[in-house]
Amino acid sequence: MSWRHVLNLFDLLDSPAASGTAAADLLTALGAEDVVVTPVTGPKGTTEFVRLTIPGTDGRSAGGSAPTLGIVGRLGGLGARPEQIGFVSDGDGALAALSAAAKLLEMASRGDRLPGDVVVATHVDPDAPTRPHDPVPFMDSAIDMSVTNQYEVLPEMDAILSIDTTRGNRIVNHRGFAITPTIKEGWILRVSETLLDCVERTTGLNPVVLPITTQDITPYGNGAYHVNSIVQPTTATSAPVVGVALTAVTAVPGSATGASDLQAVESAVRFVIEVAKDYGRGIASFLDEEEFADLVSRYGSLAHLQTMGADS
Repeated sequence: MSWRHVLNLFDLLDSPAASGTAAADLLTALGAEDVVVTPVTGPKGTTEFVRLTIPGTDGRSAGGSAPTLGIVGRLGGLGARPEQIGFVSDGDGALAALSAAAKLLEMASRGDRLPGDVVVATHVDPDAPTRPHDPVPFMDSAIDMSVTNQYEVLPEMDAILSIDTTRGNRIVNHRGFAITPTIKEGWILRVSETLLDCVERTTGLNPVVLPITTQDITPYGNGAYHVNSIVQPTTATSAPVVGVALTAVTAVPGSATGASDLQAVESAVRFVIEVAKDYGRGIASFLDEEEFADLVSRYGSLAHLQTMGADS
């Protein structure tokens, strides 16, 4: 179980003084090496990106052949101070990603090392802005999405799980988490059966799938409606991306305080850890590579959907 790490990190992040450095110190105490903290200032403020690698026994960092999984915590910010007081719903993406890193580090220190490397990346901002959005207000971000992708979506990630609070909608009415179909180079592919297996065993429930539209997989800033930033990493990589959406029964604004469901967060943490175990061992896959190659050969590349389009 990951409860202790979720609680410890929530306590750390639920503060006006929350910082990437404080999160890095906690992870270093658990055995992390070379946690990278990068402050970045944008047009609406400053945030701190946090990135670390948990080496696998047969991972690329050790000269091995096991694939590398990326775990990205997506959010605008942990708080919307001074407009809001306290930790906002949107912060759960960072909370889940950092909690997964903490649990994986503890597992490794006890001898339970995974075969493949796991790279975890997110950012920490306790006073991000907000902006209007339908049906409920969005959290905004201090920096542009292209900058976020630059620091969180890395070339060494062979596949990516993108964790994002996704409570501000009316299309998934479920308390817990949902996953998206696999997205790769502009293609919205079938939902991975092996990832559904991981959902079932970590929740004990039937899997819930978040519908993803073509608009959602195009870059922010093109004028199209996006459910949120959950699959924005796909605009910056050729690796397959699956969103892990923290969901609710009602539409809860990302800027709402008191809305974090730590039970759902802990469940999502266990899910991404199980995927990391199975992906590194070749048990779980994000897509059928032969099927994808056949689709591209028949219908052509859709990589133009990763760009700002013709008007750019």
